[in-house]
Order: sequence, then structure tokens, then C-alpha cells
Amino acid sequence: MRALVNAAALFAALMVVAACSEENGGSYTLEAVTAPSPFHGIHGITVTKDGKILAGSVVGSAIYEIDRQSGETSIFEPAPEGMADDLEEGPDGTLAWTAFLDGKVYARKPGGTLLTLAEGFPGMNSLAWTDDGRLFATQVFLGDALYELDPSGENLPRKIMEGMGGLNGFDFGPDGKLYGPLWFKKQVARVDVDSGTLEVVADGFATPAAVNFNSKGELHLVDTEAGHVYRVDTTTGEKTLLAEVDPAIDNLAFDGDDNLFITNMADNAVIAVNTETGESKSIVSGPLAVAGDIVMSGAAGEETLYVADLFSIRKIDLADGSVSEVARVWSSNIDYPMSISATGGSITVAALTAGAVQSFDNEEKALALHHGFTTPADAIVLEDGSIVVSEYTRGAIVRAAGDDLDERSDLASGLEGPSMMMLDGKDGLFITERDGGSVSRIDLASGERSVVVEGLSAPEGLDITPEGHLIVAEVGEKRIVAINPETGEKEIIANDLPIGFEGPDGAPALFIPTGVAIAANGDIYFSSDVDARIYRLKKG
Repeated sequence: MRALVNAAALFAALMVVAACSEENGGSYTLEAVTAPSPFHGIHGITVTKDGKILAGSVVGSAIYEIDRQSGETSIFEPAPEGMADDLEEGPDGTLAWTAFLDGKVYARKPGGTLLTLAEGFPGMNSLAWTDDGRLFATQVFLGDALYELDPSGENLPRKIMEGMGGLNGFDFGPDGKLYGPLWFKKQVARVDVDSGTLEVVADGFATPAAVNFNSKGELHLVDTEAGHVYRVDTTTGEKTLLAEVDPAIDNLAFDGDDNLFITNMADNAVIAVNTETGESKSIVSGPLAVAGDIVMSGAAGEETLYVADLFSIRKIDLADGSVSEVARVWSSNIDYPMSISATGGSITVAALTAGAVQSFDNEEKALALHHGFTTPADAIVLEDGSIVVSEYTRGAIVRAAGDDLDERSDLASGLEGPSMMMLDGKDGLFITERDGGSVSRIDLASGERSVVVEGLSAPEGLDITPEGHLIVAEVGEKRIVAINPETGEKEIIANDLPIGFEGPDGAPALFIPTGVAIAANGDIYFSSDVDARIYRLKKG
């Protein structure tokens, strides 16, 4: 596991950014544990004719400009229209991009006018311009089709073909043909967009993600699973390995001088790659990508904070503050984890959008990955080996057993946005109902629900103090509160916290869960979906 940043050094350097209420038996100060991240995940990248490096984020719903010298980032196209899985500048200076979750394609004209070129196409993923100004885009993952778009936005998209196998980040070659990776077939294909024909030109990749031509007409490809950058001969199909980086590469782009830049989802990174020497240098990156739920584990007598980071599972050693990696997408068999729990020395993750649940043993070895859950917000392994899963949009808690978790039954139903869970140590569990604004207790034997407290604003992550109080992230009010589960009495621990990032229209309101975890000394840790970092409320 690769150490990413030593947060212990940050403790001394970072300023205490806020003072917190003296309630619930003490005062707290807010401190940053990890450095901030520049993006909320990063995907497509392009270099404009005037040398601007632009990168897009789907989760962050924004396009960013990156200074190649300093690594400083700024918002180029803000949310909500800025959501970009891929982006490219056309010959007349029009910037077009794909809003993957919104199912739209946008274009910003040189004069500033924003156009919607397509809508109602979920999974709009990749796009490219021809030299004479024609624009093409594909649906991937939520569809599988290639379209030609009208750059004026006046005419509807024209479908060229479908069922290609995931035609991802593509580019037009010197011969006027479209070249791109077939994600699911592990191939590179050439497409004649006028005749609608496709032929394979290279294969044998792990998971090819995107291609781009340099000024010499040489095709370059990034393999997200292998972490490889290749040059591909479009005549023979021969591939030459140029560079190796960590897996989870998403896209690539050349500037006017044939300098190559790639993006890495898991590291929130833009990386410069020397195609002659294979040397790679990070221009900007972050210790976390999309900080979701967190959990404290005291296994082996050492406190460790685990983070569900969407593109990876990471952990923070609270003794020295170091951040390391348990698993990442593509190099590990995980599926975009956003919540995490710890019981009996093992950890369990749930993937809200992927419908997946997975456990890791006490040596952090991944066990089977299970799909088929309905927006699983959280999952906890019980003593008998079964797993309880909160299904957010269905309003239910499911109990799953069997080798494939295929023996499933509802433990409780009729809940309003069941989100994060915590075992109470008394044959029950506490659960936040985000949409209903409540915290409830569910009896594990009968499924009986009893309300602990109502009237909260979007409660999400929670943990239990040694004294038995619940510490809850009340995201709608951007605060953390303490709740007496016997009386329902609520006290404010801290206000004005950097939590409550708004997701795109149509996404679950939970979107990026705010996690809460309590250390043995009483410090409260929470994840910031706004800053993509971890904070602690230090008890004074």
C-alpha cells in the first residue's frame, strides 16, 4: 500500500479554522486532518489552442483549469452545467462537453453563449471534433451508441451505430476515421462515421479507456486497469508501452507541442508524461478523491480511520497521520464504494450507485463482491455472518445471507431515506433516515422500528460515544450534534461545517455521504463532501 501524504506534519502546519460550541460536556476545535483535494474526482482532459489545461468532473459537476507550472486549479465552468466526463475544443474555439449523469451535451461558444446540443441521453460519455467542425459523441455504461451532434443545437442528434462494446474516449485520425477503445471488448477500433462501419485495429488490453493522436499522427492509449500508456500502430495493431503509472487512468490529451497529460480518478491527479523517457510527474493531485463515509477501527489495538473514497478505499493511521490505500477501482475488485463500516476487525463497503456490497477480512483482503442491491447506502456484517443493508430509495433494510448474499429478506420497510447505520450493542441498530429527518432504532430480531429523535435536517453519518450518546452529522444544517438516545435530547457540537455538497438533479439526495467516527480520546472525525478531505473536532 502506497503512502500518499503524512497528515501528522499537516497537524502542526494547518490552522485551526473554527471554534466550536462548548456543549455536551466540553469544547471542540476544528482541525484539518488531510490536505484538501483540488477536484471531486477527475475524468476528461483537453488542452485548448491557447494552452489552457481543462479537466472535467462528473461528481463535482464542474470543469477546472489547471496551471501546469504551479498546479493551482480554478473553476472554468461551474455547476450545474459544468459536469463533464469528456471535453474538447472545436476548430472554431467552441468547447463541448458531456454531462454523463444529466444525459446532456453542452457547448460554450467563443462569444460566451451556452448551448445544449443533446439531452435525454443518459451516459453521454465521450466526444470529439473533426477538423472541419463536425461533432460526435457516444453513450457508454448507461447506453452504447455513437451519434453525430449538430454544433448549433438546432437539430437532434443522429444515431450512427450502437452496440459497439463501449466506444470510450476517442479521437479522429489523419485518415479522417474515428479511433477509440472498446472498453468492454478490450480492443481499439476504427470507425467510418459516414458509412457506419467498424473494424478492430488492436486488442489485448486490460481495460482501454481513451486514445488521442499527437501532431505526428501517432495514436496513444491509456489503459485504466493496467495503469499503462501505449503507442499503438494503427496499421499493424502493435502496441508499445511508453509509461506506467497507478491504475485508474481516465483520459489523456496532447498540447500543441506534443506534451502529454493524463488524468487519474483515484488520485484526483493530472499527470505529465514524457513519451520518450516514460517519466511521469504529477502536476496536481489530492490525498482523497471524493471523501465519503468513514469508520474508526481499533483492531490490533491501533486506531485506524477508514475512508470510502469512491474510487478507492483508504485508511488514515491516527498515530502518525499517514494516508494509505487498501484497494482502488480497476486494480482491485471493488465497485465505487461510498460507505463503510467495521465489525469484528473486518470492514464492509457499499456502493450507492453501483448497487454493490463487499466485505474485507481482518487482513484487508477483499472478499466476494455482491451486486443487485437497490441504492445501498450502508452495510454492516452481523455476528452470524449475515449482512444488513440499508436500501436508500426503496426505504428498506435488507438482511442478506448465503455465500452470494442471495438469501435476502426485508428486516424493516417504510423508512424515509434509510442511510447510515451503527450497531447499538444491544441486539439492535441505529439508522439515520435522511429524507425523514430522524434517527431510529431497529430491533435486529423483530425489525421493530422505534424513533429516537425527529426534526433533524438531512441526518447522515453517525457514531456512538463511550457514554452512549449518538454523534450525528446533520447535513442540512451543516452541523454535528449529540443526541441522547434515551430522551432524544439534542445538543450542538459544531456549526458552519464544510458539509452538504449538492448533487446533480436526479441523483439521490444522499449523493456523497458525510461520515462520522469517534476516537477513543473523544475526538470526532468527519468527512467533508465539500472539501474532499477529513476533519476532526478535537475535544479540549
